[in-house]
Amino acid sequence: MSQRGFNTLTLVMIPVAIAINVAVGQVALAVKVPLYLDSIGTVLVGVLAGPWAGAVTGFLANVIWTVTGWYAPAIAFAGVAAVIGALAGAFGRSAWLNVWWKAILAGLLTGLAAALLSAPIATYVFGGVMGSGTDAIVALARSVGLDSLGANIAQGTFSDPMDKMITYLIVFGVLRALPSRFLARFTNLPPHS
Repeated sequence: MSQRGFNTLTLVMIPVAIAINVAVGQVALAVKVPLYLDSIGTVLVGVLAGPWAGAVTGFLANVIWTVTGWYAPAIAFAGVAAVIGALAGAFGRSAWLNVWWKAILAGLLTGLAAALLSAPIATYVFGGVMGSGTDAIVALARSVGLDSLGANIAQGTFSDPMDKMITYLIVFGVLRALPSRFLARFTNLPPHS
């Protein structure tokens, strides 16, 4: 394994993870759920291959999602996606994905970080309207008197933790389903105790 987790297997996994992020994220956008579900691949790569590989996966996924024309705003959140991937690598390295409740807690903490980083971008770059299912939550928060930033923070602290807890539980399940011989090829994820 190279210093930053970029072995051949990781380089093969990154495009697959990007495709998962974009495909599932597109479905979430289409059905207008107040979740994103666009970081499953990022978290999986981060947990397995480390913070750098997770960060690169998240960043590239958002850039590619925009360049393809499927969701133009995604590129503005590429830095947030990189942070999500880096956090996943740190949580994976610390064995938080070995226990289901720690995986949920990792998702909660990642979601709170993502919410705080995303709210100013949504507010000041896009006027608080993203064209997704989260817009209804922003509108509700605005209707009770919050300004645009406050409404986006409220939406983020509702949607992001829930979204990332679901994402981490999905990754927890995927890790349980993968053969131990495959998992052993990644040094970022400690063995189960």
